[in-house]
Amino acid sequence: MAGSAHGHTPAAWTGVIISFIGFCIAGVFMVAANVPGFWAGMGVIVLGGVVGGAMKIAGMGMPKETAAVAAARETATRSALERTAA
Repeated sequence: MAGSAHGHTPAAWTGVIISFIGFCIAGVFMVAANVPGFWAGMGVIVLGGVVGGAMKIAGMGMPKETAAVAAARETATRSALERTAA
């Protein structure tokens, strides 16, 4: 994953941070036996996913791979495999 820079975008970071805050809220209210507070935290978790998805659609996520990049990657992989097999 580190080689592909998966998740290193403003959309991913924002979605995860909001969801983490919701997880903390839900956890505190679960321990406090407060059902409405727990569900409010769960709502914040869902909100994090929605915000992250909206930011991705707005162009703040990973760009989609073009056909040229996919073909170049496949060619490079094949040549690397042929070198190691020989």
